[in-house]
Amino acid sequence: MLNVGIVGTGVIFDLHILGYLNNMDAKVVALCNRTIEKAREKIQKFKLNDKIPIYSDYKEMLDKEDLDIIEILLPHHLHAEVAIYAAKKGIKVISVQKPMALTLEEADNMIESCSNYDSILSVYENFLFAPHIMKAKALIDEDYIGEISSIRIKVAIGNKGGWEVPKSADAWRRDPKQMGGSKKGSPILFDNGWHAFALGYWFFNEEIEKVFAWTDKFTGIDAPAYVMWKCKENDEQLVPKYGNMEFVLMPEMKIPSNYYNTDEFIEIIASRGLMKINQGTSIGNVMTSSDIFAPIVLIRDGKVESLKDFDLDWKYSFIKATQHLIEVAKNNKEPILSGKQAKEILKFNLTAIKSAELGREINLDD
Repeated sequence: MLNVGIVGTGVIFDLHILGYLNNMDAKVVALCNRTIEKAREKIQKFKLNDKIPIYSDYKEMLDKEDLDIIEILLPHHLHAEVAIYAAKKGIKVISVQKPMALTLEEADNMIESCSNYDSILSVYENFLFAPHIMKAKALIDEDYIGEISSIRIKVAIGNKGGWEVPKSADAWRRDPKQMGGSKKGSPILFDNGWHAFALGYWFFNEEIEKVFAWTDKFTGIDAPAYVMWKCKENDEQLVPKYGNMEFVLMPEMKIPSNYYNTDEFIEIIASRGLMKINQGTSIGNVMTSSDIFAPIVLIRDGKVESLKDFDLDWKYSFIKATQHLIEVAKNNKEPILSGKQAKEILKFNLTAIKSAELGREINLDD
């Protein structure tokens, strides 16, 4: 039985905890939150052991508790310091919420510390474990539609529907020093957008050559936003590989959702066909039952296929991501998104933000 400690019991805790409930391989034995009463509320809400110790200082928790896994669910600016301290304490697996860190230097320090103290650094990216997205990736890896030439990711951000996140819980996102990204903070590209950057990187599985991005400042945030990128070419490729992302605000749109009022749509064009992946955060709502928004639509060999037989709730991406994390700890495995891989996504993400600031294309090698 693996012992798990979780640092941070905010809104996203409600999804991270699901994979540990009634799990025979791992149990949560310690919680840390600056406001202890909020952690107690989570213990009651999810019927956890009421004797679980609660700490207001993560260092005290790591000093006192015998932990195998630690999950870091804190504002971005705290990821590096907590991960590095956990590595020095010999924690076997350190899981960090996205984005990995604020800077490449912080990422390097996290990777180096985990390497020095034999800790496994895993960056938690639940979208890679959404059942329909896992199926899409498997079909691509099986060469079902040929070699990918283009990926387009649309992120639609509504104004109504989903969780009501207290303003106090979201206050840190309005502080550029805690949020990270651009000098004014990047709540769209660097926070919400990390998922899209991770998916684009993961589906192509190629080095990225250059990026161009543009953002507006509607309502004071970095949106709408558009990102284009090109992968490096090599002699084995059939076609050049390009991608683009769109982050669009819908101020009058209600997106029915059990979670955030956001949804994602992915279009992949390959040498023999194309694939549409419909919905992410809000999958399972009224849109999902429509043939237009089947979780996966494939067009190949003059035929259209719709794949619908999936667990249609975003929570399953968290449950499966946590199950993967436990397997990593049990079997000393490489995580699906290691520190080194996550650093490449961070570099991709920060380059896009810098491109938007400078108004020009940027090569990642530069």
